Amino acid sequence: MKLKSQTSGIIGNVSITRYNAEGSVVEKAYIPNLVVNVGKNYIASRMIGATPSVMTHIALGSNSTAAVNGDSTLGTELGRVALTSATSLDNVVTYTATFPAGTASGGIQEAGIFNASAAGVMLARTTFPIVNKSTTDVIAISWAVSIL
Repeated sequence: MKLKSQTSGIIGNVSITRYNAEGSVVEKAYIPNLVVNVGKNYIASRMIGATPSVMTHIALGSNSTAAVNGDSTLGTELGRVALTSATSLDNVVTYTATFPAGTASGGIQEAGIFNASAAGVMLARTTFPIVNKSTTDVIAISWAVSIL
């Protein structure tokens, strides 16, 4: 019996929303991401055990170098915060985090998901056109990782 070919893989999409000091949305972007090699290895190892630990943080940085499979860190990390939620529904895991005023300020051009407050394993990385976060702005991230 011949099986039909199907599309499979791991993909992600990131939603970045920047709020000004008054709480108004001033910028919103939707960006695809790359689940990097160490992230794929992480997923495979979690399927058979409890280590390494679960994803716990999102980081923002200022490096515009395109994401590649071999990435394991951000190019220039500006700040990292703990996830505010991590949920799984059907074949999608959604991570959310909020970068408060004064955290990761500057010209943001990259983001990544990690399993530690410093260093750790990076699941995915993305780069995008510059988002200028002032010290009074807040950025909300929603990152959906789908298993196809």
